[in-house]
Amino acid sequence: MKIAVAGAAGRMGQMLIREIARTEGATLAGALEGSGSDLLGRDAGEVAGVGTSHRSLKGVKIVADVGAAIGGADAVIDFTVPAATVEHARVAVEKGVSMVIGTTGLDPQQTAAIHEAARKIPILWAANMSIGINILLALVEKTASMLDPAYDIEVLEMHHRHKIDAPSGTALALGRAAAAGRQVKLEDVWRKSRDGHTGARPSGEIGFATLRGGEEVGVHTVMFAAAGERLELNHRAFSRETYASGAVRSALWLRGKSPGLYGMKDVLGL
Repeated sequence: MKIAVAGAAGRMGQMLIREIARTEGATLAGALEGSGSDLLGRDAGEVAGVGTSHRSLKGVKIVADVGAAIGGADAVIDFTVPAATVEHARVAVEKGVSMVIGTTGLDPQQTAAIHEAARKIPILWAANMSIGINILLALVEKTASMLDPAYDIEVLEMHHRHKIDAPSGTALALGRAAAAGRQVKLEDVWRKSRDGHTGARPSGEIGFATLRGGEEVGVHTVMFAAAGERLELNHRAFSRETYASGAVRSALWLRGKSPGLYGMKDVLGL
């Protein structure tokens, strides 16, 4: 499977390249970076710390031309920023290349563009590619369906100081899982932040708390709190390798799939 990586010089991009290098049946077909990167023209394997002669990386250079980077690939993995991801999806449609998207923070218009692209190519889009997180999503939905609204639901997340969106895409996915368990729409019941005199907490509300600091890879906790007890479901990631592993696994899974929008539930058979 020939895989291109968008954002190849970033921390996640480098980890994806290392994961491709150690995955049987996967080769690096392209490495994409923004036009302002000072690593353009460099060997992608060297930048990722794998070296210049690894058999799975084939001396691929980092380039800024989207078409050149992904045109020869079977799939492109994209953990970049919303505007770039939408542009990459447009080119992927032109080239007939499937996509794995881990980008979060897309606005409604950008989200609609991804949905439109998925009518023409297979796209796997997940807020979090960790196997553990996706098991957690299933558990949160099931737990919410079993508990009545007397149990207040709060989603707490912490990430590194460099993260640009809040709440995290994973936190919102956990909130949506809880809302699905209660058969409500998250947007009708969420409280993304609290400040000042907010009044008493309404019954049925799903709240979010966001922490940022240091180099924390990702911590997510979903609390179900009632008058006499509190149930917590937790996940902590210690390395981005878990996301890279899930993304490359997803790219391999997309081989031969029909156009459509898929998620990690499909990959894991949940």
